[in-house]
Amino acid sequence: MIVNEVKRKLANGQVVIGSFVFVSSATLTEIIGLSGFDFVVIDMEHGPVDIGVTENMIRAAELVGVTPFVRVSHNTSHLILRALDVGAQGVHVPDIGDAESARAMVASVKYSPEGHRGLGGVRAAKYGLQDSLAEYAATANQETMVIAHIEHVKAIEKLDELLIIEGIDVYFVGPTDLSNSLGIPGQTKDPKVVNLVEDAIKRIAAAGKTPGCIAADSEKARHYIDLGARYMATHAVKLMATGCQQFIKEVLL
Repeated sequence: MIVNEVKRKLANGQVVIGSFVFVSSATLTEIIGLSGFDFVVIDMEHGPVDIGVTENMIRAAELVGVTPFVRVSHNTSHLILRALDVGAQGVHVPDIGDAESARAMVASVKYSPEGHRGLGGVRAAKYGLQDSLAEYAATANQETMVIAHIEHVKAIEKLDELLIIEGIDVYFVGPTDLSNSLGIPGQTKDPKVVNLVEDAIKRIAAAGKTPGCIAADSEKARHYIDLGARYMATHAVKLMATGCQQFIKEVLL
């Protein structure tokens, strides 16, 4: 199994930076890697990306040395299994709100004795052609990352119980969904949302865990890092669109 460089960097206390991609494009995935990002999150929750396209996007990521993760649409074993079997080195799992859902997520990612993920000669295991499945399973349990999305006000209320769950690598705070859970969808600059996000990042870091968050620009990303976030994501498509708009604006001055 490929060594998870993101996991290595986080273990060394480094900050890692990646991008979500919600369009069905191996080419865009490759460009994200060539741009210098540490990881790419192939988004199967928001957008048209299916499992076959995901497999090829993972191949593109591997080609340029960027760590591929997949955001699944639900915290269910078969969706997590399929994402990992085609080669994802970790999963983003939405709406983890209590200890029960967190334990179920971890169990779906890990092979026995740490979990109940189904084992077979799949792509992630090099089709069973190079290593024994026993060796693969043991390595996968060490290398595969679990990224829990903290994106509802109720999850913030239960954050302390989530922080003691074994097997979670990153607690990823989602400002947009938090705003939705507060009844002010999309108003991520509202003080209620800002305070919840900042407080969550600080609490996660204080517990000795890894906080993650998403930012639309470098200033916001730097702010979250200063608060303790070490797993930072953005949207490359949004960055590209913003750059295009800025170019047009400057040309037409």
